[in-house]
Amino acid sequence: MSDNHLHIISFDVPWPPNYGGVIDVYYKLVALNKKGIRIHLHCFQYGREESRVLENLCESVQYYQRKSGIFSELSIKPYIVRSRRSELLMDNLSHDHYPILFEGLHTCSFLSDPRLNGRKKIYRESNIEHHYYFHLFKAEKNIFKKFFHLSESLKLKLYQKKLKNADLMLTISQTDTEYLKKHFPNNNIQYIPSFHPNDKFAVLPGKGEYALYHGKLSVMENLRAAEFLIKKVFAGLKKKLIIAGLEPPSGLRSLIDKHKNVELAEDLDDEQMFNLIRNAQINVLVTFQATGLKLKLLNTLFQGRFCLVNPDMVQGTGLESLCEIAENADALRNKVEGLFIKPFDLAKIEARKTILQQNYSNQKNSEKLISLVFDGQ
Repeated sequence: MSDNHLHIISFDVPWPPNYGGVIDVYYKLVALNKKGIRIHLHCFQYGREESRVLENLCESVQYYQRKSGIFSELSIKPYIVRSRRSELLMDNLSHDHYPILFEGLHTCSFLSDPRLNGRKKIYRESNIEHHYYFHLFKAEKNIFKKFFHLSESLKLKLYQKKLKNADLMLTISQTDTEYLKKHFPNNNIQYIPSFHPNDKFAVLPGKGEYALYHGKLSVMENLRAAEFLIKKVFAGLKKKLIIAGLEPPSGLRSLIDKHKNVELAEDLDDEQMFNLIRNAQINVLVTFQATGLKLKLLNTLFQGRFCLVNPDMVQGTGLESLCEIAENADALRNKVEGLFIKPFDLAKIEARKTILQQNYSNQKNSEKLISLVFDGQ
């Protein structure tokens, strides 16, 4: 066991690791634990249970109730930050002098607090948050939610200046790295891609019988992508599309019922989802906001055959060469028709494996993180 201790502040309980942000947190814990780092995990709780799995990975685990509600919403600070401010957390951080890793802007309420002067503070970026919330504002149809997203975007843009207090920033994509280097030229900014569940490469050669889109379907971005694929790409095609994910809204169910070639697979566990990804002929992934790194893209490339995307899905990832890219609905339809008749061969599998193991290895990236945090202490 190492003598290196690290506080990690997570915006949510990172178990189970079944949606974007917590996937990076959880598999980072796993990778650091394997390297002997003694982790002191602090989780904000709002719906998820305490977890023995996390206790087995960490030296200690503390939970704090997220302060949701009108008083947090009316603050001049962003809601995602204000609702995660806890003096108990500050007290727990003050018992030692270990480095502190802040997961996302959500957890940065104490980043500039003078009580943490002299501590090594690391910011883990998952999105340029005000960009993300502005895209949510544009996509949202409910007028009240629309106003909230716009207000939050403006607050986050102003709050972002707090990041100058970070001794180290760890970015999730090349695009976000360039953005933060431009706005914080005096900070140490390093690119470490997202941690993920794919220690093994599991792509199958051959052909599948369906295309797959997957994502948390209650998220507006994912819902919009699913509706686009059904209405604009697969409507009228004889090719089968499966829409898979958590919490599908009733409107999406109704839309799927109107298309004989589209099926819904909901609330699957990890193994069921990975089986769908592995056996699909095409994994179709589209997004209308080029923010962060889409973890489902990584899962697909480690597990699935052809990966068909739009340009926003791969922007800043360095994964363009591993995907089939189409600009619009017509181009996507043409690609779907063409890819269904092609087997996925061993040469493609080996080429993909080489690139992913070089750049997206949890082991290599955990070693880089440990070196940046602890070397020269």
